[in-house]
Amino acid sequence: MIRRELKVNLRGFVIWTGTMLVLLLLIYLVYPSIVSDGKGNKVNEMLEAFPPELLKAFNMDIAGLDTAFGWLKSEGFVFLYLIIGIYSCLLGSNILLKEESEKTIEYLAALPITRRRVLLDKTVVSMIYILSMIVILGAFNMLALNISETPDNRQLLLLSITPVFPAIVLFAFGLFISTFSHKTKKMLGISIGMVFAAYILSVISEMGEKVEGFKYLSVFTLADSRRVITKAELNPICAVISLVLFVVFIVLALVRYQRKELV
Repeated sequence: MIRRELKVNLRGFVIWTGTMLVLLLLIYLVYPSIVSDGKGNKVNEMLEAFPPELLKAFNMDIAGLDTAFGWLKSEGFVFLYLIIGIYSCLLGSNILLKEESEKTIEYLAALPITRRRVLLDKTVVSMIYILSMIVILGAFNMLALNISETPDNRQLLLLSITPVFPAIVLFAFGLFISTFSHKTKKMLGISIGMVFAAYILSVISEMGEKVEGFKYLSVFTLADSRRVITKAELNPICAVISLVLFVVFIVLALVRYQRKELV
């Protein structure tokens, strides 16, 4: 079962990861010319005119844009969180439903395996691909930055780990809500909408004390990249919360899937 799922989902993984690698490569090739001849300092000076709350939302108050590593710590990781989050949520919301939409559910039903086994095997495969994407992108960023400049490798390594926390929660939640539907097209819009809604709430929560509570409604708060940048350490509480939410949603998905009427 696991071997079959690895083969079936390989194409999507290659497309998503390959596209991200190409985009990052283009940025690393172009960025030196953007910040050359003192242009990077001018960009940082221009940012001083922006509201502090807006700069904080993108980590620009603690990371300058005069280097590629500075860009990665601010806008770069926001981009990575979104893309990895969308991929994870889509994978979770479709990996079970596609069996119904592609009419292969009858084939699975004919095999001597339980629904519990089906769901857990698909979860294992999904984790392999999500973690592989994060590792590949992290390794590429580290290689590219060490070629072009001298980044803080400990900080970069820890930052590369942070996407794991929101990604596994988004996958598990996507898997859970997929047990309430029979159509993959419907889940596509819902999944992308959830990720962007979580991101918007995360940005809004940085806009002032009155809206700070919105951060507790956003899964991207679990990444806590600011702690990594300022203290060079992961947030253990966020790691524990991510793992707990992952387990809870997987269990809920398992309960729902065993009771679901398959078509």
